Amino acid sequence: MPRPEVQAPPEIFYNESEARKYTTSSRIIEIQSRITERALELLALPNDGIPKLLLDIGCGSGLSGETLTEQGHHWIGYDISKSMLDVALERGAEGDLLLADMGQGLGLRPGVIDGAISISAVQWLCNADKSCHNPRLRLKAFFGSLYRCLARGARAVLQFYADNVKQSEMIVTAAMRAGFAGGVVVDWPHSSKAKKSYLVLTCGPPSLNSSLPKGKGQDGAMCSDEDESDDGSGDEDEAQTVGIYERNRPKKRQKMKKNGKGKAWLLNKKEQMRRRGREVPADTKYTGRKRKSYF
Repeated sequence: MPRPEVQAPPEIFYNESEARKYTTSSRIIEIQSRITERALELLALPNDGIPKLLLDIGCGSGLSGETLTEQGHHWIGYDISKSMLDVALERGAEGDLLLADMGQGLGLRPGVIDGAISISAVQWLCNADKSCHNPRLRLKAFFGSLYRCLARGARAVLQFYADNVKQSEMIVTAAMRAGFAGGVVVDWPHSSKAKKSYLVLTCGPPSLNSSLPKGKGQDGAMCSDEDESDDGSGDEDEAQTVGIYERNRPKKRQKMKKNGKGKAWLLNKKEQMRRRGREVPADTKYTGRKRKSYF
């Protein structure tokens, strides 16, 4: 059966019937609870007894929000499906619910959120459900607004199911360009069914606080160095449980003319003309610079 994100846009796929079916499934409730608990573990909130204000992106019918409430935190839930939010209200969700498209930005005040989680939602932004949708621009709007609303040093943990490596790279690249530090933590990397990917992001530059935890192995324990090594059962990428990415901006390339003849070529040409006895203008700091189109 094809995955939900390739069948229809989320606001259409999760209609009233699908929303109720999703919420009444004991298996889905158990999985959502387990993934949310793992996301909170990776969020690494300070254990000071003070409730935090968290963001649940793609909150759906409030299944993950219930776990946040049980942990004593306040939360704001975002979702694009009105049917899902209606079910959340019927179930008495204690968080504040917002009907919104995360691909258009979150629209929250800067620095007010202590942490953010997302369970199986970010991959929807990789699809162009409408002619006006550009996945890269939607990811840019989402991660840019998420970075702004988080307090400095706060974390965001986004569990996602990428359809392929290209989608994973697109998501991670958009997060790094927004200013986040962090990377991907993979639990049970050698299991086709239990494998879970978490994008763990820290709001701010890389530091000791932004170091990534280990992914869990198939037995539920932390992966050891032996688990991370290539054991011959798969390639090196599949054996890797943690990928670390930093925000690196490429250096500006030296401006070249369309025909590839830059400053070095021009200086060499002038030197050749001097050796031939030709009169050549003196070299200055403006030699080889492109003249602006206006004065």
